Amino acid sequence: MAVALLAVYSAKAQDTLTVVRVNEQRSFPQEIPAGNYSGITYIGDSVYAVVSDKSPQDGFFLFKIALDSITGDVLHVENLGFRGDTDKNGDMEAITYVPSSKTLYITRETDNTIKEYALDGHLTIRQLSVPAIYQRDRGNYGLESLSFNERTQTFWTCNEGTLLGDGEQATATNGVRNRLRLQSFSADFQPLHQYAYLMDAPEANKKAYLYGMGVAEVTALDDGSVLVLEREFYTPPSKLGAFVNNKLFLVHPQKGIPIDGEDALNEAMPYLKKRLVTKWTTRLSLFCHEIANFEGMCLGPKLADGSQVLVLVSDSQNQAGGVMKDWFKTIVLSLPKP
Repeated sequence: MAVALLAVYSAKAQDTLTVVRVNEQRSFPQEIPAGNYSGITYIGDSVYAVVSDKSPQDGFFLFKIALDSITGDVLHVENLGFRGDTDKNGDMEAITYVPSSKTLYITRETDNTIKEYALDGHLTIRQLSVPAIYQRDRGNYGLESLSFNERTQTFWTCNEGTLLGDGEQATATNGVRNRLRLQSFSADFQPLHQYAYLMDAPEANKKAYLYGMGVAEVTALDDGSVLVLEREFYTPPSKLGAFVNNKLFLVHPQKGIPIDGEDALNEAMPYLKKRLVTKWTTRLSLFCHEIANFEGMCLGPKLADGSQVLVLVSDSQNQAGGVMKDWFKTIVLSLPKP
């Protein structure tokens, strides 16, 4: 069967996840310092841990994010400060919280490790046993995502771009679909299963000044399914006309076929079937500076009607060019029962 037929399917009765509402993105420049916010996780009581991939040292910020209890819209964001260790920043790209141990796990893209941190920001001695295959990353296309689900007791991560040996990396002109590896881990940090994941083809088809295409984040759900955020960031030579395409997909790894982590990915692989949940595009024009590079994503609290809030944060590259902003966005979901 062709890859295209394996990779995407129309949702019939395979899950009941639905989008209740997609809220507008919000920024809070007076309350939040300019940053490179690349990952977010919910701790509780409106408090979130957020990593910046260019903070001085490893660690995380604590943000208090107030949401409307009816709509889930972001009302206010407050910076509660930074908590870190002495290690130099290792390009921290994702963070997740484990309630049972009250510890946080952070993905470092410089060495593709996932290490444990105490709530005071100090590094512990524990880390996930990441398969060696992820050391074949192409520079800044290594491990970009991380999520832990308390009910399933499972960690999930995925490489951002195609690993060396698995095919070409998508560019603004080659039309290539990235071949990625979605990886699960047990609560005791051991690798469980690896699945082949095929991204959509790029929408860009012209030469770029800057371009990035990959999976920015994953979020594990109670029924064993995983939300996957695909992100395409295109900047033309003129800068104006830049856009970011965001696509949120749902996959059910438990319905897929695990792959051998040592095998190179190819067209015949059993790529996970995926369903598009929602998509949106942000742009940069002369009079519109709402371009947003969303990189962090996590489940937040439930609303009054029982629906679940998905919280996203963008990486502004320290508010690059004076036009990028640190955006926050929420998507309200009705989740399937486990």
